[in-house]
Amino acid sequence: MADPLLFNPRSYDPAHFDPETRRLLRATIDWFEDRGKRRLVEDYRSRAWLGDFLEFASKEGLFATFLTPASAAEREDQRWDTARIAALNEIFGFYGLDYWYAWQVTILGLGPVWQSGNAAARTRAAELLAQGEVFAFGLSEKAHGADIYSTDMLLEPDGDGGFLATGSKYYIGNGNAAGLVSVFGRRTDVEGPDGYVFFAADSRHPAYHLVQNVVDSSKYVSEFRLDGYPVGPDDVLHTGRAAFDAALNTVNVGKFNLCTASIGICEHAMYEAVTHAHNRILYGRPVTAFPHVRRELADAYVRLVGMKLFSDRAVDYFRSAGPDDRRYLLFNPMTKMKVTTEGEKVIDLMWDVIAAKGFEKDTYFAQAAVEIRSLPKLEGTVHVNLALILKFMRNHLLDPAGYEPVTTRLDAADDAFLFRQGPARGLGSVRFHDWRPAYDAYAAVPNVARFREQADALCEFVADAAPDEQQSRDLDFLLSVGQLFALVVHGQLILEQARLTGLDEDVLDELFSVLVRDFSANAVELHGKDSATGAQQRWAIAAVRRPVVDDARAARVWARVEALSGAYETGL
Repeated sequence: MADPLLFNPRSYDPAHFDPETRRLLRATIDWFEDRGKRRLVEDYRSRAWLGDFLEFASKEGLFATFLTPASAAEREDQRWDTARIAALNEIFGFYGLDYWYAWQVTILGLGPVWQSGNAAARTRAAELLAQGEVFAFGLSEKAHGADIYSTDMLLEPDGDGGFLATGSKYYIGNGNAAGLVSVFGRRTDVEGPDGYVFFAADSRHPAYHLVQNVVDSSKYVSEFRLDGYPVGPDDVLHTGRAAFDAALNTVNVGKFNLCTASIGICEHAMYEAVTHAHNRILYGRPVTAFPHVRRELADAYVRLVGMKLFSDRAVDYFRSAGPDDRRYLLFNPMTKMKVTTEGEKVIDLMWDVIAAKGFEKDTYFAQAAVEIRSLPKLEGTVHVNLALILKFMRNHLLDPAGYEPVTTRLDAADDAFLFRQGPARGLGSVRFHDWRPAYDAYAAVPNVARFREQADALCEFVADAAPDEQQSRDLDFLLSVGQLFALVVHGQLILEQARLTGLDEDVLDELFSVLVRDFSANAVELHGKDSATGAQQRWAIAAVRRPVVDDARAARVWARVEALSGAYETGL
């Protein structure tokens, strides 16, 4: 019997979506299954370009259906629906991150277009999607990375109301094939933020020069150069501060996709790892008979369940966002930072169990172990996103506001607000609903109660022992605080989703035993920081807790993990 908490192609039935979404999700799964494991692994190893996959996606209208917002749609089933986008992220991650990447950078490339008031550019983008084209996001540069204040893509006025763009971009996915590349630059005749420009370029234009693929992969992560590329009025997407905001808001939309891709990777790897371990005999018994192996695989399983619960609930806040509800600005970097780093832990735990098997060329796990590392590092590093979520800590923990409850958002609605987020500032004024009721609802679950003690302790830290002015400039110290705060937010949304889905309390209790250990480890880390004061050190030690141990509960959770053996394998 399939585990209802994990994606399994054999039993997957997205009945909560409309008929066309169900058809496309199922068709995508069938394409991968028909291709078979040998071909998928060989394509990955040989770094083959994704032409066959993109031909399938074009034929089915996959990208056009999922990535055309209602404002540019020609069919009723076209909309920007974060719930079904998340489902497709998971499927792509499950079969191979290279496929997800071509889709992800298309999403990023479309962001500035769908935020633009340029009707001609929007019409062109919709037509290109309908033709099966992919898109690219020309933001980062070799010398400056994603430091958009320092862009060297220069637009010189041509005397006829347009510009000639010259400069290079680096680490630009789909730069080899994109029908439209959204490029960020600055005018040579205007100083400061007013000179920023986002414009649309075509990778097939003679003034567009493809330099190289900067990675050794099927992903085409390009370096390209523009030499006097003509930019007319129909190509200009944004100017001035609006161009800067479009860049940040596009990343807000795109970074959310990392969490569900990470989940898909971990799910496939888990089927493979548990099946291998359970069927490998060592010293006369299955590897899974050893206590440390059971503990590592059970930890991996509950961490993965936590990743899914948090991400599913974050979708609801993302879809319900608006000018007066910007809570997604916390939950979004949490999905990018926390869920993807949890994915790394899940893979590492399983790799400790299967050991050398994880290197073998005919396994999915070999690529999972590599690709899982990339997701915490894309669309802003873990450190950048930790620093971002710290801006919300005081308001979230100590100063809740009243909000109507957010329901599960699986409706066939267009998430139009994502393309009119407005200025990317004012984060300190964002308010949140009270986090405590989510914990109160599960006060009878032993490890939820134990973790709640630690969450309350963090509130005391913020109120009474918060970083002083000097510590506020010590990013190393602040990041330790950010890890503690992230755990409280992670637990909150997990609990909200557990309530909405009726999660088995054994699994929830086992998951929170892991979170208790994580909080304690991060508290010890903070204790050891060079700039920690005596009061902060005492607080850190006092916040350490031991999880509530229950052998019977652990055995019941282990039975769920053990049942994954043989539950899924991609056909040959």
